[in-house]
Amino acid sequence: MTKSRIDARFAALKAEGRAAFVSYVMAGDPDADTALAILKGLPAAGADLIEVGFPFSDPMAEGPPIQRAAQRALAKGMTLHGTLDLIRAFRGGDQATPIILMGYMNPLVSWGFEAFAKAAADAGVDGMIVVDCPPEEADPLADALEANGMALIFLTTPTTDDKRLPTVIRRASGFVYYVSVAGVTGVKEADAQAVAPNVERIRKASGLPVAVGFGIKTPERASAIAQVADGVVVGSALVDEVAEAVDLNEDVTTRVLSKVESLAKAVRVSRRGLTAV
Repeated sequence: MTKSRIDARFAALKAEGRAAFVSYVMAGDPDADTALAILKGLPAAGADLIEVGFPFSDPMAEGPPIQRAAQRALAKGMTLHGTLDLIRAFRGGDQATPIILMGYMNPLVSWGFEAFAKAAADAGVDGMIVVDCPPEEADPLADALEANGMALIFLTTPTTDDKRLPTVIRRASGFVYYVSVAGVTGVKEADAQAVAPNVERIRKASGLPVAVGFGIKTPERASAIAQVADGVVVGSALVDEVAEAVDLNEDVTTRVLSKVESLAKAVRVSRRGLTAV
């Protein structure tokens, strides 16, 4: 089924007149069993799509919260193979929720694009965000993913101008990820008024839904972004909940899913009384 799950989910949400809530979790954080419990609980908590990060030792786009999440997962032995095992286990009970794998090029190059793409599709992955894959060099990876029915989702930023944009979105599918702030994850806050014109510009150029991430931590911020974007991505705020639950010896799964519920509800009701974008 693969990429068609992404297309179907965005089409259904557009028909409902609302944005998608996209939750990010780090595979293996704080351990494999807890990460799987969180993953299984996300759809019922309100996640429309799920991004699963695979831990990497040098996550250049990530701020301290996700860096620490990757370190916790690596310390417990999580790998890219283990990440696919988690997704395969999730698919045993959920064949509808789109799963986006997010990470970096080095492990994919080591595995081999064709072999990796087949393994990921077999596990139930619908698309990939590869943070350090330059659009100009994306064809081999895009070809391998496309051959296995998966989307390659590209990042755009506030500095992606009209001259650069066609290059970035040339092989894009599924949706386009708009990084709302300059810098790494979990540091600055997104501003809906600043985001809106770029979302519209990217949507028009690509013909794809545009999901906005980076700088969204609170229900209020998620609601504001949901009024101007097709999707709202939250990551650092969720991995912060993992870290705090571990520090306080609280139930990690309960705490994370409670945070997801509050954010997802804010996204779900954000356009009531508004004209859908």
